[in-house]
Amino acid sequence: MGQVHIAITRQVKPGNEAVFEKALRAFARDSLNEPGMTGVHLISPVPGSEGAEYGILRSFDNEAASRAFYESHLFQNWQQQVAPYVIGPPVYRRLHGLEAFFRNSRLPMPPRWKMAVVTWLGVFPTAVLWSTVLPKALDGLHTLVIMAIVNIFVVVTLAWGVMPMLTRFLARWLHANRSQALDQSSQVAEEKP
Repeated sequence: MGQVHIAITRQVKPGNEAVFEKALRAFARDSLNEPGMTGVHLISPVPGSEGAEYGILRSFDNEAASRAFYESHLFQNWQQQVAPYVIGPPVYRRLHGLEAFFRNSRLPMPPRWKMAVVTWLGVFPTAVLWSTVLPKALDGLHTLVIMAIVNIFVVVTLAWGVMPMLTRFLARWLHANRSQALDQSSQVAEEKP
């Protein structure tokens, strides 16, 4: 069935950011060895931004591992531990594919065509680089083995380097029309009596 990626956001009460962040880091570290857990990424609010929304992106081997973790005593204890520091319940969102790179907690998802353009901008040079460099170093191996290794390097480079960099660099363009629409709708809402 494939990996499962879950994003959870928590809004932290003003003045509780430091204690929440410390508890969050300890919880993330303690949860890494849970069965079926394949990764945890923490997203802190941008310094100087309004609000204190924290994100937790978790990856699991499969749906059963995800369900077991969120029903575990470890997770339930975490919920109780941070209840005094947060506003409201957690917001869960299942992520599919590369959309995890394009998520912005304050804005709607960009249009698919923009996500496709940015993905291509990341994939093309990364694939050219590794498919040029690695086959020379792996000379003598079977073609399928070389292709598999090239693809591993491409995916790792995209996931931890290129895509986070591109989505930050192109964030204004990715969300341009949607952020303007949000600004206009919030101005209209403020003008209403």
